[in-house]
Order: sequence, then C-alpha cells, then structure tokens
Amino acid sequence: MNNIIVVGSANVDLVIHSARMPKLGETLTGSNFQTNAGGKGLNQAVAIAKSGGNISFLGAVGNESHGDFLRRTLDEYGIHFEGFVTDKAPTGTALITVVNADNFILLDPGANATLTPEIIETKRQQIAESDFCVMQLEIPMETVLKVMEIASSSGTKIVLNPAPFQMLPVALYPLVDYLVPNEHEAELLTGIHIDNEESAIKAIRRIQELGVKNVVITLGEKGSVYTDSNEVLFCPAEKVIAVDTTSAGDCFIGALVTKLSQGNPIREAIQFATKASAITVSRPGAAVSIPFAHEI
Repeated sequence: MNNIIVVGSANVDLVIHSARMPKLGETLTGSNFQTNAGGKGLNQAVAIAKSGGNISFLGAVGNESHGDFLRRTLDEYGIHFEGFVTDKAPTGTALITVVNADNFILLDPGANATLTPEIIETKRQQIAESDFCVMQLEIPMETVLKVMEIASSSGTKIVLNPAPFQMLPVALYPLVDYLVPNEHEAELLTGIHIDNEESAIKAIRRIQELGVKNVVITLGEKGSVYTDSNEVLFCPAEKVIAVDTTSAGDCFIGALVTKLSQGNPIREAIQFATKASAITVSRPGAAVSIPFAHEI
C-alpha cells in the first residue's frame, strides 16, 4: 500500500537567471539556463521521496519529450507514477526568471488541465488505500474536490497547499486535515496581513474557524507558525544564504508530510521540514535542489 499519494501538477521548468526583470519590450541577457523537473505536485512528491516517504504520484503529462523527462525523473527518485500520458495537450511548462534569489513565474498548465474527476474516479482505490493525500491547486478545482470526496470518505488524511490561491467551497474546509498556506495565501484566505506574532495567531484562529483541523502557515525567512492541538506555536527559520527559493514551500510540505506519515509529532515534523527547506533555498533549481533525509 502506498503510504502517501500526491495528486497534482507536473511541469517542465525553463529557468533563466537575471540581474533584474526586463521592462516591457526590453531584451536582457540572462545566464545559467536550466531545464528542470517541477510543478508543485511533482516537487512535493520528490520531497517526500527524498525525505524517505513511501510515495506515488497521480498527475498528467504530455506524450512528448518533456513528459518523458518528467516520468524519468519520478522513476529516478523511486516514485510510482499513477498518472496519465495524454495527446490532448503538451506537458505543463513554467517559464521562471530568477532575480536575486527570488523568482517570477509564467505558467502554461498544459496536460495538468486534463486531469479530470472522471480520471480520478479510476484511481479511487489508490487514493482510498493511502494514509495521506497531498494536493495543491495547479489542477482543476473540480478534480481537487473529487479527490477530497474520495479521501475523506476513506479516512485518508488530506494535506492541502492552497496554491495558486483559490477559495474552496466553505463546506469543504472541515475535510482538510492539514492546510499549509504561505503568509500571502493565508492573508487572501483570512483578510489578515501577517506582520507579527499577534497577526499570525489571528490568521491561524480565523482558519480554524473554517473547520480546518490543523494549520501550518509558512512565513519565508521568518519560519512558520502552526497548531499543535489547541496551541499556536512558532518555529524560526534556519539562517542560510538564499540562492533560489523556487521549491522551498514544496520541499517544506513534502518533508512535513513524510515525518507525519512516520508517526512523528508535529513539532518534530515542523523542525525537520524547516531544515529541509533551508537547504533547498541555498541551491539552484526546483526538484533537484531538494535535499535527501541524510543531508537534513
């Protein structure tokens, strides 16, 4: 039985580094071009695999060289591909410009948009037999809702990263076992700007009022804030020199879920995930920058 299943996006990341963003109509010379495996779903699956989790991935890729590249990447990390190869659309592609360790992303979902509820229904057993199901919002919302319906009716714990941000139907928040937004997504959800401990606690409590069982908000270089039973706790970030933040949040989520799936208490899982994401931002790339458990 697969302990963790990730249902989500898989993209090819075309990455270029630049000293600044070009102005409209301007051409700049960049450097360090790379073609990387990415997409929030694939990144989180790789983070789980590298952290030592038992993982399968359910997504969609195009029937071309980019799709082949992503499937080879999953195979290299020992991730079972439960997904689909389609002729209806090309593999999802992200154009990423890295400027001073931050990033600007333009995304074509491609094959990710073909992952329909009907396809998910054919994988009902795989979802139902998993202990944890991890999702993001780079696949169609109706597909996310279908997965949540199957997982919640089967006792599979739902971990949702609400990115790119969209509001869920209010009735579905109580189905979420772990909601893991960053500070910007948390603000969009709650209307609370997080700039200190007091506002972070208010945002957590507002999300709890929606019925979410556990909340973890990542705060970038400030670390994270999370719930442990009825307590709200803070975990500071590790101090590192940031090179590329592209997959930091995905790495954090993957490492967190791995430790939770292994029976670790949330405090230990958060500490492990914090160290994992710190290593990730100190390296270039997406999935390739995510560390293995022995490094963490």
